[in-house]
Amino acid sequence: MKAILAARDLCKSYASHDLFSMLSVTFHVDERVGLIGPNGAGKTTLLKILAGVEPPDAGSVDRANDARIAYLPQVDVFPAEATVEGSLLDALTDILLEDYEPSVRARKMLRRLGFKDGNVQVESLSGGWRKRLAIGCQLIREPDLLLMDEPTNHLDLEGIDWLERFLERSSISFIVTTHDRYFLERITDRIVEINPRYRGGFFSVNGHYSDFLEKREAFLQIEDEERRALAGDVRREIEWLRRSPKARGTKSSSRIDAAQGKIDRLSEVRQRHAAGPKIEIGFRSSGRRTHDLIVAKGIEKTFGSSLLFRNLDIHVTRGSRLGIAGNNASGKTTLLRTLAESVTPDAGNVKHAANLRIALFDQQRRQLDRAERLRRALSPSGDVVSYLGRSTHIIPWAKRFGFRADQLDTPVGDLSGGEQARVLMAMMLREPVDVLMLDEPTNDLDIESIEVLEQALIEFPGAVVLITHDRHMLDRACTDLIGLHGDGRWGNYGSVVQWQAAQEENADEQETSDKPEDGKRKQPPRSRSGLTYQEKREWEGMEEQILAAENEVTSLQAQLNDPIVATDHERLEVAYKAHQAAQHKLDTLFARWEELEQKKAGD
Repeated sequence: MKAILAARDLCKSYASHDLFSMLSVTFHVDERVGLIGPNGAGKTTLLKILAGVEPPDAGSVDRANDARIAYLPQVDVFPAEATVEGSLLDALTDILLEDYEPSVRARKMLRRLGFKDGNVQVESLSGGWRKRLAIGCQLIREPDLLLMDEPTNHLDLEGIDWLERFLERSSISFIVTTHDRYFLERITDRIVEINPRYRGGFFSVNGHYSDFLEKREAFLQIEDEERRALAGDVRREIEWLRRSPKARGTKSSSRIDAAQGKIDRLSEVRQRHAAGPKIEIGFRSSGRRTHDLIVAKGIEKTFGSSLLFRNLDIHVTRGSRLGIAGNNASGKTTLLRTLAESVTPDAGNVKHAANLRIALFDQQRRQLDRAERLRRALSPSGDVVSYLGRSTHIIPWAKRFGFRADQLDTPVGDLSGGEQARVLMAMMLREPVDVLMLDEPTNDLDIESIEVLEQALIEFPGAVVLITHDRHMLDRACTDLIGLHGDGRWGNYGSVVQWQAAQEENADEQETSDKPEDGKRKQPPRSRSGLTYQEKREWEGMEEQILAAENEVTSLQAQLNDPIVATDHERLEVAYKAHQAAQHKLDTLFARWEELEQKKAGD
């Protein structure tokens, strides 16, 4: 398989912290790679180095000749007052194209991204739609390889589903960092974990994420057995070296060298296995026996002119774990805060058990004082923390949440997003509680931390109310799921897939209601069988047809704007009908092009 990128002996450090050393890894054409690893392993930095955005301290990156590589950073940056279509066109300014190509590509990409109006201001978009646009600004360049850093950040469940389907239909190769395990399972065919625990600094498996987990477990088990065997050999060699001085004189220098080699190898293996702190989370329950903790009856809430939910009944009991699913702006956070009694419903009521103790994980992390030192955030009363009836010094307590001792005097605001999330979890552990309420706790966490949090929620004997776009966590940790549909409707579902199916049914019903009464309009059929010879000829001539159709629409629009035509009723009616027909023709051409593009992906 042909290589498109090859990293050779890469080294990179920040301050006194080594991200990776002598890292050599190769990526091939037509691969869809999931790049994972613990926070601080250097995934984002590696992507920047591969993209040529940041230089390594040592080593090099070899790129295939003429390979077009695009890079999608975590943070989306657009110029002030930029429009959606303008941003797409700006992404093409450094690419040599025919005069007609930029507008054609932009119109096509608008359709693929789901934008109905290219003149919308970017600053008015939600985080999810900004992310869609940022992805489109890279894809419109038609790269051979797309490097994506956490593209699912800020996307709601619908947006993540859209991105999955988008990438599934596309023939593009990519390397993506993400902590979304379902996403990795569905759209990647190779997983590379960057982690100093492995010799060489990484572990790679061809296959889906589930294949990776299986093979990594087997690898680590074999490595652990070899480590124990090596430790036994070292003990025997040390005993041999410690024999009496008389016997030592008969020892061969080759065996002494071999013994020292085994000791050094064992030290290196132990150092690799000790690299990276292990996160430990165990929420403390108050132990109360009250069954009914929160009872909401007939609650309703409107935000502005949008009805979020109506006639909603919720019963939170001891041991229940309630998930709340919904797209952005559907009212998830408002519902959670209504259950916490920090927001008053417009109708209905919420009743708490007496003296109910709630611990809240706020998505915006407003409980954190960004100027406060990590030391005081973890332990406000001194350098000793009381947990489960025992006193613990702040250094081992900090290590429990993945912090080093040299970080204790760092301001909380200077910590990474994942580190701030862990600080907030440490604050939630201080006191025993009855109900945990968590609003997007997985943002910025690595997969290992998410799995630890997931298990802690499962084991917590109190009640849990959880909002997260991590579908794996919702399905595994929650016993009940409330799905909000964004129009006041809601439902109880057994899984995220059931909620998504209900969302699609609602969308189909809405689309049907918007169709003409004859109901004859149909979507073009999808095919993955590839293009026929005639379809290939049709596809090759599509850009010229679209350009001609766009010119016709522009010309007719100019006629409509002409004051002479506008004051002549008959000429205006003729121009209007011609413009409508031309616009319909253009839309039909774009729809046909999209259909052929999807079929072409199967070639």
